[in-house]
Amino acid sequence: MCGIAGFVTNDNCSDDELKFRSRCMADAISHRGPDSEGYWTDCTMGVALAHRRLSILDLSERGAQPMISQCGNLVMVYNGEIYNTLDILEELGDYSPRGTSDTELILEACARWGIESAVTRLVGMFALVIWNRKEQTLVMVRDRVGIKPLYWTIIEGTLIFGSELKALTQHPKCPTSLNRNAIASFLRKAYINGPDSIYEGVNKLLPGHILTFPKNGTPSTKKYWSLKSIALRAQDNLFTGSIDEAIGRLESLLVDAVSKRMIADVPLGAFLSGGIDSSTVTAIMQRHSTKPIRTFSIGFGEKKYNEAIYAAAVSKYLGTQHTELYVDAKQALEVIPNLHSMFDEPFSDTSQIPTYIVSKMTRQHVTVALSGDGGDELFAGYTRYFATHKYRNILNQPKGLRILEARLLESLTPEMASLIAKFLPKQLGSLLDSRNIRRIPPFLRSGRISSLYKRTRSRVENPENLLVSGVELSDPVWEEADAMRFGDDFALMQYIDMLDYLPGDILTKLDRTSMAVSLEARVPLLDHRLIEFASTLPLNMKYRNGEGKWLLKQVLAKYLPKELIERPKKGFSVPIGSWLKDPLKDWAEDLLSEQSLLETEVFKPEIIRKRWQEHTSGEVNWDHHLWDVLIMQDWLRHNT
Repeated sequence: MCGIAGFVTNDNCSDDELKFRSRCMADAISHRGPDSEGYWTDCTMGVALAHRRLSILDLSERGAQPMISQCGNLVMVYNGEIYNTLDILEELGDYSPRGTSDTELILEACARWGIESAVTRLVGMFALVIWNRKEQTLVMVRDRVGIKPLYWTIIEGTLIFGSELKALTQHPKCPTSLNRNAIASFLRKAYINGPDSIYEGVNKLLPGHILTFPKNGTPSTKKYWSLKSIALRAQDNLFTGSIDEAIGRLESLLVDAVSKRMIADVPLGAFLSGGIDSSTVTAIMQRHSTKPIRTFSIGFGEKKYNEAIYAAAVSKYLGTQHTELYVDAKQALEVIPNLHSMFDEPFSDTSQIPTYIVSKMTRQHVTVALSGDGGDELFAGYTRYFATHKYRNILNQPKGLRILEARLLESLTPEMASLIAKFLPKQLGSLLDSRNIRRIPPFLRSGRISSLYKRTRSRVENPENLLVSGVELSDPVWEEADAMRFGDDFALMQYIDMLDYLPGDILTKLDRTSMAVSLEARVPLLDHRLIEFASTLPLNMKYRNGEGKWLLKQVLAKYLPKELIERPKKGFSVPIGSWLKDPLKDWAEDLLSEQSLLETEVFKPEIIRKRWQEHTSGEVNWDHHLWDVLIMQDWLRHNT
C-alpha cells in the first residue's frame, strides 16, 4: 500500500525542478507510505513520478518504486496489492523475477501483454500510473470498483496526478477554484462522487477505467471492466443450480478471496464488528490460520450504537485474539479537527470517526487488516433496500391516482401528517412520517423505484435552496440505471450503490481513515469474481422473510451458531445528534454562527441558523444534515 504522485509537463523544467516539485507532492501524502520514498524524472520529456512506500510484500529494495521494466521502456508507480501473483508469474513463463514484489510482476505483464490486457488479469486493488518512454504516453489505471483512489487534472498542457488531492495541490498549476455545483451534490449524498471533486477541473479517475495521455495530446478514457455489462448479462443468466450448489460456490469464492488476502510479510489482522460481513471474513481467516488471528473492534456507551458485545461473542466462539476500545465524545472531539485534512474534500458519513479510531487502534498491533466492506452491496443487506421495496405495490396504481396522492401528501404539514398517521394501518401510516412526506411525492409522480430510492438515499431534498449559488451535478449512474432492465428492485438498488455509494462513500472512508495511520485495509468481499457471481443470484437467494444476505448467512452458518448470526442489523454510526447538543455544541455553534456562514459565502445563514436552533431545542432532529453543513464549513475554513 502506498501513495503515488507526479506530472507530465511541456514547461521547460530542469531535473532539479522536477525532483523538487514531485518531492513536495509525495511529502504531502507521506502517511500513505512512511517506510521509504522514490523518484524518477526525465527533464527532456518533462516527466516526474513520485512514490511513498508502505512495505507489505518484499520489504527489500527490490520492491522499491518508481520501477523500470526489464526492457527499460516502462516506468511505473503503483498503489495497491495484487493477490494472484503466482498465476501471473506462471503465465509469464520463462520470466525470472528479481524480487518477490507484486509491482515487478505487474510491470512485466504490462510490458509483455500491453497495459489493458495485463490489468484485466489482475485480482486485487490498484491505482497505477505508467510512463511509456518509447511512445511518450502516460497511462493511468484504477481498479474495478474503486478501492484505491486516483485524482488527476490537466491544465495548460500539464497533467498532474496523485493518490490524494493534497498531493495535486502542491503543484503550482493545480486548480483550486471551488466547485459550487459539487457542494450541492455533496449536501444530498454526504460525499462528492467521481468524476468530480471539490475543485473545478480536478477529476477522479472512475473505477474500472484507463486514462491515456499522449504527451502534447489530449487525454482519453476507456472502460476495461463494466459492471453494466455484468449486470445485463446476469439478468439473462441467473444462477439456476440448487441451494447447496449456490452455498458451495459462494463459500469456495469466499475462501479463495480471503485466503489470498492473508498473504503478507508483516503482521495481519481483521476488523470485527460482529455483523454478517466481518464475521464471515474473520471466520474464514481463523479457519485457515494455524494460530489465533488478531481482531479489532470499538464500542460505544450508548447501547443503540454499540456492536462491541457482538464482536466479542464472535471472537470468543472463533478463538481470535481480540482487542476492543470503547469510544466517547472526547475521543471524537480529538478526531474532528483532522477530518478536513484526512479527506481532502468534504466527506460527512459520521462513521468516518469510529472507522478512523478503530484503524488507529489496529495499527498499533498490525500493518494489514481485512475488512468486511462490500457485503451489503453484493448480497442486498441494507435496510433501505427493504424499506424501498415495500412500496412496490404503489406503482400498480393508475397514474392519475398516484399524482392525486402526491398532491395530497404535499399539502399536509408535518403536524397534520402525524395526526392522520395514527388512524391508518402501519404501512400506510409510514408514508406520512417526517422523512417520507418529502420523499414519496416525486416517486408517485415518476412511478419508478429508482426515484424513491434516490430520495431514500438523500440527506436533503433540493440542496440548491440552502446555497448562495450552485446547482446539483448530473447523476449519470442513476440515469443509466433508470434506462436499464433489472429482474428485481434489489438488483437495481445494488447496481446503483456499487457504482455510486460504494466508491463515493464506503471505500473513500476506508481508504482515507486507514491510510491516515499507515494501515493497509483489504476488502476480500469486493474480489471481482465474487461480484460477478453475486450479480447472478436470483432474488430468493438474497432476500427472504424481510431480510437480506440470505445466501451469505447460509455460508456463515457453517462457521458460527445461529444465535451469533440472527440479530438486528446495526450501522457503524455514532450518536452525532446528541453529541451536537452537548460535547460538540461549542464547536458547532462557532461554525454555524451567522458571522461564520457569511464569511464562507456558501450557505444561506437564515435557513441553517433556524435548523440549528430547532435541533438544539429538540424541536426537530437535523443531526446528519447539520453534520454535512459543519463538515463543509470546517473544510472551507481550512481550505479557502
